[in-house]
Amino acid sequence: MATWEDVRRIASGLPETSEHPSYQGAPAWKVRDRAFVWERPLRRADLDALGAAAPDGPVLGVRVPDLGAKEALLADDPAVYFTTPHFDGYPAVLVRLDRIDPDELAELVVEAWQDRAPKRLAAAYRAERSEPA
Repeated sequence: MATWEDVRRIASGLPETSEHPSYQGAPAWKVRDRAFVWERPLRRADLDALGAAAPDGPVLGVRVPDLGAKEALLADDPAVYFTTPHFDGYPAVLVRLDRIDPDELAELVVEAWQDRAPKRLAAAYRAERSEPA
């Protein structure tokens, strides 16, 4: 089970990342002013759309590279990943933070950061870790 402290530790450890308040003061992490993960409290419309399937725990919003990646995550583990009509057509998933493994969370946050970071910054990060592009 992951926590907000895990999110903060992982996101803040990435180059040129800063934490800023987002909607209603909830934390969001950005790389050069481009959000890649954020706390996403469910709104009335979300709760209405999800009905009984609405999670009652913390929800993390995560930017993904494209709609294909979004659909893959949603299909892979619907107990962890979900979406709402608000995010239809937008490359982001919602994550039940209390159901994701911290290692999987780290992979997800790093991938979101790499997607939103400038290309040179992301390439330098991968090169430092000998990761493929």
